Amino acid sequence: MTEVKSVGQTASSGFQVGVRRTFPITIEEAWNLITNKGLEIWLGEVSSFNMQVGEQYMTSDSVSGEIRVVNQYENIRLTWKKADWSKASTLQIRTISNHPDKTVLSFHQENLADAHIREEMKIRWEETLNKLRNS
Repeated sequence: MTEVKSVGQTASSGFQVGVRRTFPITIEEAWNLITNKGLEIWLGEVSSFNMQVGEQYMTSDSVSGEIRVVNQYENIRLTWKKADWSKASTLQIRTISNHPDKTVLSFHQENLADAHIREEMKIRWEETLNKLRNS
């Protein structure tokens, strides 16, 4: 009998979710938005933080993790764990552009424990992209 999977469920990494939006900005402006100006919008409030591999963080709302990859103008990959989660997920933020003044911001999160958490994070990243657009 074949196992029926829920939306966003993978065979090897639990649940995943991805949300993306196109912004009318250059890739450099998009990178600045996610690494500086809008950092608090998507990551949360942190007392001190450097966007570099190995940097660990804890936000004021108890999200913790570690930066794993930083490729300027391309992507950031980090672990992401809420205080009440049993294990960390992996979050990747990408900037994608093939046009001088349009850039896609993409949030992709994997290793989520269940469909409920997947839906919670989908809503969070959709709201985050709306706030980034208005910042």
